[in-house]
Amino acid sequence: MSKDQTSATAPDTTGPRPRRLTYAAGLVALEGLTLVVGGVWMLVLGITGEPDDRRQAVTGGITLILLALLPLLAARGLLGRRSWSRGPAVITQIMALPVAYNLLQADSIAIPAGIALAVVAVGSLVLLINAETTKALGIRGPGNAEK
Repeated sequence: MSKDQTSATAPDTTGPRPRRLTYAAGLVALEGLTLVVGGVWMLVLGITGEPDDRRQAVTGGITLILLALLPLLAARGLLGRRSWSRGPAVITQIMALPVAYNLLQADSIAIPAGIALAVVAVGSLVLLINAETTKALGIRGPGNAEK
């Protein structure tokens, strides 16, 4: 492998981190932290409150906390310019879009949450597929595969 091929696949760690990458990491981390808060809230209400089904509330809370690991690890990887981190971050956004849609279908206070989630998910996707972010993470685009 020549030096030119190696530099094309390695993350561009020279200079400051691109702002778009930092913003994407921040939005992904925000989603992860929101999942942790929601999970802890469900867990506490399941243990101390009077839920319809205590076991379901506790299981739901633990599930949300565990699901938060994906975006939190992805955000950390994005900040460290790890190319593997873009995949989990994109998957998190794709999973968030149907949740936002369901929240928007409700006739309640969930509508503003759906709007916020949709804006964060779409904004994160735009930032994650940006050419500057891709270059900073060392991800080759289509047609740039090694020969």
